[in-house]
Amino acid sequence: MMNERDWKQEQARLDEVTEKLRTRIAELEPEASGLRDQAGDLRKRFWEEVTVNTATDEDFEETFYSIKQQEALLSERERSYRLRQQQWKGLSRLLPSPYFGRIDFIEDGLDASEQVYIGVSSFVESDGLRFLVYDWRTPIASMYYDHAPGPAFYDTPGGLVSGTMELKRQYQIREGRLQNVFDTSLTIGDELLQQVLGHGADAQMKTIVATIQKEQNAIIRDDKSRMLIVQGAAGSGKTSAALQRVAYLLYSHRERLKADQIVLFSPNPMFNSYVSTVLPELGEENMQQTTFQEYLEIGLGTGLRPEDPFDQIEYVLSESASRAYEARLEGIAYKASAAFLHALRGYANWLGRAGMRFVGIRFRDRDLIPAERMEAQFYGYDPAVNVANRVAMLQEWLLQELAALEREEREALWVQEELDYLDKDDYAAAFRELHQDRGVFDFAERYEQVQERLQGRSRRDESDFDYAEREEQLLRKQVVKERFKPLRRIVKRMRFIDTNGLYAQLFGGREAYLAMTGETEAPALWDDICEQTKEKLGKLELFYEDATPYLYLKELVEGVRTNTEIRHVFVDEGQDYSVFQYEFLKRLFPRARMTVLGDFGQAIFTQATELHGADSPLIRLYGESDTRLIRLVRSYRSTREIVSFARELLPDGREIVPFERSGPKPLLAKTASREQSAAKMAADVAALRAEGFASIAVIAKTAAESAEAYEALRAQGSPSLRLVTKETPTFEKGTLVLPAYLAKGVEFDAVLICDASAQTYGRESERKLFYTACTRAMHRLLLYAAGGVDAVRAGGGCVVV
Repeated sequence: MMNERDWKQEQARLDEVTEKLRTRIAELEPEASGLRDQAGDLRKRFWEEVTVNTATDEDFEETFYSIKQQEALLSERERSYRLRQQQWKGLSRLLPSPYFGRIDFIEDGLDASEQVYIGVSSFVESDGLRFLVYDWRTPIASMYYDHAPGPAFYDTPGGLVSGTMELKRQYQIREGRLQNVFDTSLTIGDELLQQVLGHGADAQMKTIVATIQKEQNAIIRDDKSRMLIVQGAAGSGKTSAALQRVAYLLYSHRERLKADQIVLFSPNPMFNSYVSTVLPELGEENMQQTTFQEYLEIGLGTGLRPEDPFDQIEYVLSESASRAYEARLEGIAYKASAAFLHALRGYANWLGRAGMRFVGIRFRDRDLIPAERMEAQFYGYDPAVNVANRVAMLQEWLLQELAALEREEREALWVQEELDYLDKDDYAAAFRELHQDRGVFDFAERYEQVQERLQGRSRRDESDFDYAEREEQLLRKQVVKERFKPLRRIVKRMRFIDTNGLYAQLFGGREAYLAMTGETEAPALWDDICEQTKEKLGKLELFYEDATPYLYLKELVEGVRTNTEIRHVFVDEGQDYSVFQYEFLKRLFPRARMTVLGDFGQAIFTQATELHGADSPLIRLYGESDTRLIRLVRSYRSTREIVSFARELLPDGREIVPFERSGPKPLLAKTASREQSAAKMAADVAALRAEGFASIAVIAKTAAESAEAYEALRAQGSPSLRLVTKETPTFEKGTLVLPAYLAKGVEFDAVLICDASAQTYGRESERKLFYTACTRAMHRLLLYAAGGVDAVRAGGGCVVV
């Protein structure tokens, strides 16, 4: 613990910095406001300040430079405003807690020690010569994370700077007041750990924390790996470290990396809102955030409706065992596998020899270019050319054919009929094109003349018959061109390929499938899988497990559509993605590095991917030499008692190490009926609120059971409940009722499992779902089992009430 004298010195220094921050913020506010008003006035008066005259070349040149000058002035004002606004935001963010760390460093060859205070952004004295706070991502601040007191160094563009770190100190500051201060050889990024060490800790505790922080720093500052895999237990700090990693990357590579070049794939929209405030607090703009389902829907377009993963898991959790159910489970597993990926590649090769399916192009109820003609053209190309390149050649041929057919169509009778009812606006474009070199003209008079001629009432004194003929041909051309636009769009968007038919063709039966793909075996219930898949396709729908393979096949046939702007892809809850989905992401973002965060203990989806181990598909995705795996085994979200209870649910749960933070044991309430359980839950929710818990979750197994629990609690008079569904867009504190799979990635002060019976979580596959639900709790875990059924058994102990 720090002595009273040092504490007072630190508080005095904090008061000084806080006052200077307030002064600088007060100075910036009118500056930013004035620049904003100036920019607004310039935008309003832009054309008033410019003289437009194009009568001569000299006048045109003068007008051009006048516009450029006004544009430059506006740009400078807007740039200055943005800079002041950015400075104001950065300093305002510092005000409640100006810094969180300090190092005292003596550079080799110098006598004086420099005190380096570190915060979420930099703050410099008004003279611009002295840093009061250094941004945590600056080179000198890296020593705070990388070194203990003793010999230390940091890298700069000018070379390595070496010296000695005399002190490393850490702070907790709230609204300008010191809460905790402690000297350490470590860097502690977690608030709970800071509180523990701020009040003193033994050597064992410091060793534990050192391990945690070393692992997190390795995640944050990895600049070399093409694939970084973080396999971490629930509550091990995966997501927190990943978001700090984003902030570090944006700062370290700020000259060539922007926030919109990083994308995070999160488990659901609610999780996006849950993490959306973190990066701004670290001093950076938010990256792009999305879900994989949104990408699927964009790729599939409006022609097919994909099932979402939550509907899939609802089916898996809710349906009773049957042959159809077993076939669906087998289909989910197979369609997520490397074997099916290989099969699709074999199928694409087979399509190069036979089986391509096309959609004929029709116009005015007749076949303009039949599918058979496309097929003949496609297989007429060199067989050595791959399918995607031959499709590109076919696309070019189709556009040429449409151009020739369009010219022929101009003389058709229907074109004459449309000219008779020509709209004045349609005619205006052709009229201007033809008359653009004829000086001033009377459009209204000329329009009447054309209408008279088209209707056989042309005046005999009209002398320019050749001109009239040209005018009519131009109108015909425009009419036909407009009607052919949808046909050209079909070709450009590759809609002449029958992708639905190609995918359905895979599911024509076992023998056909093996012949087309070159595989030697298929799942035992393949014929049932085929019927289910084709039935779904017939409704223009796709199972969730089919959506990515469908898009993969589409790309094998049409060519890969890539996004080369994205440089970093982050995947949270990475265990829930299939081999197909990782392959799809790799192809979609070919220039990006990938960071995958997950916990195989929470792999609740049937298509889950093993994140670690020599045979993990993630290791193979970029190759072992470009892949780094970091395992986080210590959980410090939940109390020791909650972790000890939950880890027994997993076969390898003993590897999970609880953090030494104690709390009450989980409570199991066994009641005679569901009504009694609801009454007990309502009373417990009220008691937890009275204790001051801000976030409480009532977790059920499925969406339907969540809705039932919500209504039961409302009937008991519980106020301010919120039912969370897959459509819930934002995370809010309070008392939430939600299914277990929507709670992934989110933590709560207290969790109530509304049905913890062995009957509800009886299958082995459901134990991970139960584990996921239990590990959402930070401080309290309460479980309920109604009707005399056995509760799910777990070691570590719980209190039965």
